[in-house]
Amino acid sequence: MASLSEFDREQAILLDLDEHGRVEVGALSTRFGVSTVTIRKDLEHLERRSMLRRIRGGALVAQRSDEGAFEFRQRVAAKAKRAIARRAAQLVRPGDVIAMDSSTTCFYLANELVDTAPLTVVTNGLRTAALLLKESRATVIMPGGVLRRASESMVGFFGDVLEGRGQVDKGFFGVVGLSLQRGLLDLTPEEARAKEAMAAICRQAYGIFDSSKVERFGTHPFLPVERITALISDTGVPAAYRQEWVDAGVTWDLVDPDQIRTEGRRA
Repeated sequence: MASLSEFDREQAILLDLDEHGRVEVGALSTRFGVSTVTIRKDLEHLERRSMLRRIRGGALVAQRSDEGAFEFRQRVAAKAKRAIARRAAQLVRPGDVIAMDSSTTCFYLANELVDTAPLTVVTNGLRTAALLLKESRATVIMPGGVLRRASESMVGFFGDVLEGRGQVDKGFFGVVGLSLQRGLLDLTPEEARAKEAMAAICRQAYGIFDSSKVERFGTHPFLPVERITALISDTGVPAAYRQEWVDAGVTWDLVDPDQIRTEGRRA
């Protein structure tokens, strides 16, 4: 690649973050034909402007206090999320009753399930509910609560609404972070309570998320390790990190976004 100016490199870095959720110093150095020192300076400049968050060996999308607007989150690591959603959709069969949270990865999953019928979906995600209402024949159940604008979701203490109504076959949940001690994590207590209520009625519970989430800090657990059926992510997860979870007895399915068709339906 011809030598790029600092501005052009920064724009290219931000585009990579938008698509993949993370970038690595070594790969950027090779791609742009500049030293790793130069790339680190580029990342430092972008971090000062709150446009990314530096980590060891690279950078992640800058985390917002409320996880950002839905449209922004939907674009982050979109290719990986589509591939993860396609793999998760293979677990769903006609006639299933499933739960999906308000995460953008679950929104991509909903796109993959619009032709699956019959299907019953319990969700607190407004975007997911609207998509299924418009594009599918699924029966959509929203447990109610309070509208949280930042995530376009219904949150609140709706455990009593779901408890005692029967069990859900499979639940799919996005994460803000993961912990071997605390399980799957979210950033806000409202979202964590909502996910906890849905996960409590699921026979099987899956964490579905792009690999940038393994470096994130979450504060509120909603699903303990012993209740995780499996995790599904892209191949960007560090091997040693994944092995710790496998050693703890958690199945972790890796999906290579470049090996799966990504011509999504409507997202």
